[in-house]
Order: sequence, then C-alpha cells, then structure tokens
Amino acid sequence: MKKRENRQGTVLVHTGEGKGKSSSGFGMVFRSAGWGMKVLVVQFIKGKWKTGEKKAAEQFDNIDWHVMGDGFTWVTKNPEQDIATARHTWEFAKERIKSEEYDLVMLDEINYASGYGWITGEEIAEFITNEKPAYLHLVMTGRNAQPEVIEVADTVTEMTMIKHAYKNGIKAQQGVEF
Repeated sequence: MKKRENRQGTVLVHTGEGKGKSSSGFGMVFRSAGWGMKVLVVQFIKGKWKTGEKKAAEQFDNIDWHVMGDGFTWVTKNPEQDIATARHTWEFAKERIKSEEYDLVMLDEINYASGYGWITGEEIAEFITNEKPAYLHLVMTGRNAQPEVIEVADTVTEMTMIKHAYKNGIKAQQGVEF
C-alpha cells in the first residue's frame, strides 16, 4: 500500500435512481479494509436497524461504523429533527475527516441530505476542496448529488433504474438490500 504522502486521494460520488449506490461504496470499504487501510463509515439516513454490512464490518478492527440517521426521512413526521440530525452528522463527519485518522471515508446517503437542502452542495464542495486531506479517499452515496459536489468529484457514477423488484411487490430482502 502506498504511504499517505505518496497517495492521491480521490472523491467518488455514487448517485442516481437505481439500486447499488451504497452497495458499491461498501465494496470499497471492505476492499480498503482488506488492504489494511483505516476506514470510516458515517450513515446519514439509515436508522438503527440491523444490516449485513454493519455485521460484516464488526469483524474488522480497522473499520469504524457510525449509524447516525433517524431512518427513512422521506416519510418523516418531524422535519426539524431530521435537519438537526443531518447537521450534527455532517459536523461529526467533518471532524473525523480532519482528524487524519482515516484513509477512506464513506458518507453513506449524504446526497439525500444535500438533496433535501439540509446540507448545501456548496458547503460540501467547499469542504472537499479546502479541508479534505489530500491522501484521503472520500465516497459519497445517495440520490440527488448536487451539481457543486459533482463538479469537485473525481469520479461520478449515476445508477439508473431499469426495473426494481419493489415495484412488483417484493419487499427488501435480507442479504440483498440490507
């Protein structure tokens, strides 16, 4: 593995209406951890329910995992709380990134929080440009990535939904969606 001073950190955005944004990011989390990198996962939306990814991460001592969301906020009954949670999570993530403890950070579903206007694309882009350590790889997932974030990212992938089991009445499946 390259030493930090020889590494060019990249910013990756996984966005779009299709499935696989977080799953792709988790693949990078486990790949990085497998190489001995120190990894941080911060989840902006997902609530406290059990997931296979989190259970797998518990087997690694070099992955820190923080589920900080209130759950599926698109059906919220308390938007003020959702905004406060997103702002708190953003401040937490920024502090951890600036700590220089990590090699790869995944901000899972931050694009939702930004798409809802709780964190502006401009402030995310400004942080990436001015405060993210140069060696750090940063992965951001979720629908509605803001244009400012897309502009400063090195790699942007848009997942396109062609067909989804949910539309045929098949609920989220353990091992596939969570």
